[in-house]
Amino acid sequence: MGTHLSATVAEGRAFMQFIDGKPADALSGERIDVVCPSDGKAFASIPASGAADVDRAVKAARRAFDDGPWSRMPAMERGRCLTRLFHLVERDGAELAALESRDTGKPVRQGRADVTATMRYYEFYGGAGDKIHGDTIPFLDGYTALTLREPHGVVAGIIPWNYPLQILARVAGAALAMGNTLVVKPAEDASLTAIRMAELALEAGFPEGVFNVVTGYGRDAGAALSAHPMVDYVTFTGSPMTGTAIQQAAAINNRGVTMELGGKSPQIVFADADIEKALPVLVNAIIQNGGQTCSAGSRVLIERPVYEQVAAGLAERFSKLVAGPHDADLDLGALINPRQKSQVAGMVAAAEEAGIPVLAKGSVHPDAPSGGYYHAPVLFGSVDPEAAIARQEIFGPVLTLFPFEGEDEAVKLANGTDFGLVAGIWTRDGGRQHRIAKRVRAGQVFVNGYGAGGGIELPFGGFKKSGHGREKGFEALYDMSATKTIVFNHG
Repeated sequence: MGTHLSATVAEGRAFMQFIDGKPADALSGERIDVVCPSDGKAFASIPASGAADVDRAVKAARRAFDDGPWSRMPAMERGRCLTRLFHLVERDGAELAALESRDTGKPVRQGRADVTATMRYYEFYGGAGDKIHGDTIPFLDGYTALTLREPHGVVAGIIPWNYPLQILARVAGAALAMGNTLVVKPAEDASLTAIRMAELALEAGFPEGVFNVVTGYGRDAGAALSAHPMVDYVTFTGSPMTGTAIQQAAAINNRGVTMELGGKSPQIVFADADIEKALPVLVNAIIQNGGQTCSAGSRVLIERPVYEQVAAGLAERFSKLVAGPHDADLDLGALINPRQKSQVAGMVAAAEEAGIPVLAKGSVHPDAPSGGYYHAPVLFGSVDPEAAIARQEIFGPVLTLFPFEGEDEAVKLANGTDFGLVAGIWTRDGGRQHRIAKRVRAGQVFVNGYGAGGGIELPFGGFKKSGHGREKGFEALYDMSATKTIVFNHG
């Protein structure tokens, strides 16, 4: 995949959303400019849909579920549709990676990695739908009781801008495998690969109305979708504040929700850890996607005997990091929009003004376009656990270090925020590995590593303000279905 393709893909294209198997503009005719974060310039446009467009899409999904073949199709046949989608993503992987990279500002190699994970979602769920079984339940004499797993109906997927291709796949794969129909509202900052996936779904043989994509602002299309009375289930990835609003909207109709709402994830480095193995992982866990990752390892807790060693090693690496355009394929790209850049810069400036030590800063490449939304990586040391940068999700390339003494203080620091999504533990002590993993309040815990290349098979979700429900793996299939109990009185 060449730089030229990444730089010019989709230039000047007026994208259409997909409703009931057909390209569609917004009924109002209004459109939103698609801006590349690398240079701040508009290069395409998408429909600016509102409540009326959402209503069209939800009704199409409703008809497809109630009257179409999808929900009654054998699970293995639905799986074959998903498997065909996997092959189409594989076929068009270079195009999708270039589109994702330009739309979000992430380096091209990250776009390629996102395509690889996307393929794996459709491959996994293509083979998983017919593996979810009900139970027979011992009951009274003369009765037989059993359970079935049935789809909810119409699922609304509200997708964020940081990993739109991947997160769409993890929602769509599980929802469609279980026989639901789908209405997706991607973030207005990154909608292009979602639109492309709707096109590929038709090519893969999904019936019309099963896979709908509506674009527009969250306040218009997103709000209308989460509150629509014909939607049976809502899944959302994004900020806790927006997640609260979506849950309140869904509650009007007493609908279930899956919420993945961010994190302030710790990595705990004990004195007996393999430091050289840990250092590159600690760096990558915060600079991946410019730190715009819910599961970013944004806090490193270091046992005092090795604090200076680890801090120095991280500082050396941070000082060499370079941000730049997506097609330059540097350590990290631009942030998604001016608002995000301003938020990160404001939190960094406030921490510096408060006297929190800056151990190292990376740089922005001198040839990066002046209109791009860049922020150099920053490493803060000896951070007060009560400081804003220690407790709030920054969503940028900012890493904070905290010394600790002993397991109890490590756990207290790790659990000392409102979030609980992911944690990392670095130690060679097998007993400690188990003790800390059990005590840390996080939905995923990695020992002597962090992240899992997408971790498609691994249930993912959080505690506390990181949300509830689980995505990925077989757990997502349970979230995307409901248990029906049937009791036969046969005498």
